[in-house]
Amino acid sequence: MTFELPLRQGPRPDTTDCAPHEQVSQNSSAEIHAFFKEKAFALPFVERCRSGISVPGAEALVLPVAHACGPREAFMIGREFAHVHPSYDGSSHMMLPLAAVEELIAKGWGEPHPMASAGHIPANAVMAYAPRGRSEVDVMIKILTTSWDFARGKLANPAQVHIHG
Repeated sequence: MTFELPLRQGPRPDTTDCAPHEQVSQNSSAEIHAFFKEKAFALPFVERCRSGISVPGAEALVLPVAHACGPREAFMIGREFAHVHPSYDGSSHMMLPLAAVEELIAKGWGEPHPMASAGHIPANAVMAYAPRGRSEVDVMIKILTTSWDFARGKLANPAQVHIHG
């Protein structure tokens, strides 16, 4: 898998260190948030649903049964592989192959979910930061597309991920 991201400019945003895991600074404008969601929910086969695991108002990206062919660790709950938080936050949680997690964190586009860091959920659960402008929406769609490909079984996870429960 080739997954390269540009370096995100500026400092990382402030986030909470517990559940609910939210981004509290450098949030998207309403226009950028709507633009990102328009592109995110245009991915083929994606069903737009209320998240089964996130805060009220979060919208899940869910695959139909016939397309949810990825490994168990490609999904948060059921067939939900990612969700977008409400506009006051603008970040997204998603599942990525471990190599993509490393690149996301190294280039400043996201962070591990605190519950993953604590070992309560798979280590490949991440927060991807809210896009601050249209060019960042393009990067976020690249990240989200990687999660989508992982959930569709198009990407392998070269390292075993421990699943709790």
